Amino acid sequence: MAVIRPFQALRPPIHLASLVAALPYDVMDVEEARSMAGANADSFLHISRPEIDLPATVDPHDEEVHRQGKQNLDAFLNRRVLLQDPAPCYYIYRQRMGAIVQTGLVACAAVDDYQSGVIKKHEHTRADKEEDRVKHIATLDANDEPVFYIFRSNPAVEEILASAVYEPPEYHFTTPDGVSHSLWVVADQALITHLTGLFAEIPTLYVADGHHRSAAAARVRDLRKAANPAHTGDEEYNFFLTVIFPESQLNIMPYNRVVKDLQGRSAAEFLKALEPVFDMSPVPAAVSPTARHSFGMYLAGAWYRLQAKPNLFDEDSTVSRLDVSILQNHLLHPILGIENPRTDKRISFVGGIRGVQELERLVTGGEYAVAFSMYPTAISELMDLADDDQIMPPKSTWFEPKLRSGLFVHLLS
Repeated sequence: MAVIRPFQALRPPIHLASLVAALPYDVMDVEEARSMAGANADSFLHISRPEIDLPATVDPHDEEVHRQGKQNLDAFLNRRVLLQDPAPCYYIYRQRMGAIVQTGLVACAAVDDYQSGVIKKHEHTRADKEEDRVKHIATLDANDEPVFYIFRSNPAVEEILASAVYEPPEYHFTTPDGVSHSLWVVADQALITHLTGLFAEIPTLYVADGHHRSAAAARVRDLRKAANPAHTGDEEYNFFLTVIFPESQLNIMPYNRVVKDLQGRSAAEFLKALEPVFDMSPVPAAVSPTARHSFGMYLAGAWYRLQAKPNLFDEDSTVSRLDVSILQNHLLHPILGIENPRTDKRISFVGGIRGVQELERLVTGGEYAVAFSMYPTAISELMDLADDDQIMPPKSTWFEPKLRSGLFVHLLS
């Protein structure tokens, strides 16, 4: 059963919340982060992407970057850009993006649950990225960005989350992308105890976004446990920062693919190679698939609709029936030679929030030869696969809206 607990968040005073809040570290490159922070000395990117305060010649994974992050966190504390709540609390965080509204509980999850499988994963991590997050968290002595978790529908928890909107929020602001953010502080001890008990009855949590942060939190805990002869299991480093959402409220967008070359084929030869596995038809405009097992493809200035032939997949298999698996197993690998999309430099991934026009731009610009637009993976597919202890191909899901960093930080000591 899921163990969660309240914590004493570091968070900005009300008048600074909108200035501090920033997109997650891994949805931008260094130059985009520099541009987003701009002249805003209070942007949380100075902590989550501290390389923006160092010369461009410094490797983003260098130890100097992590030291800069700690220096910036200390400066935020000294300038009272972040303040610590006096007692452990839960927090309710709501985001609104157009018609999409998602409300989740900000809490600390247990490393033990992650390691025992109560918290289920659906992706492998990359060793280099995981190691970078270990150093970042350990040097900061804090979980500075939350992991995005899901729980299956639980009316009692969802009723509490929904009731928050009837009280004035601690924070309420809209970011430049049009997403509104509201935060409520749950300081009432009776309600804290009730929420903790309700989650103790929930058998499983699912990682939606943040596999590397979860894995890194577990490794940091193991390092600190080994270094602490008085370890009890109750120390803050045994828990890590999460926002946990009910499945019914989440919005998955497609995670599209672009490939640099056609593995030595001409466009005509490539189209011919697709005929045995896809029913293919040219279309006059950009394709955003509207049903499973359908794909859009942009090649040589033209869009095509691809429909996977029925013999390609087993609908009883939680893995092979995924559209990302169909594309990988029957096109990207056998036809384009991309055996491991996690490490192959010939493939890149484009979040659905950027639209299919971004795929056209990348191919038209000449850096990529072909692009594929995807139908989004369903929440139910993610959870069913995780329940089967299976792993999705990398970059299978893109969640929007993105959680903002900087509104709550969890200190490890």
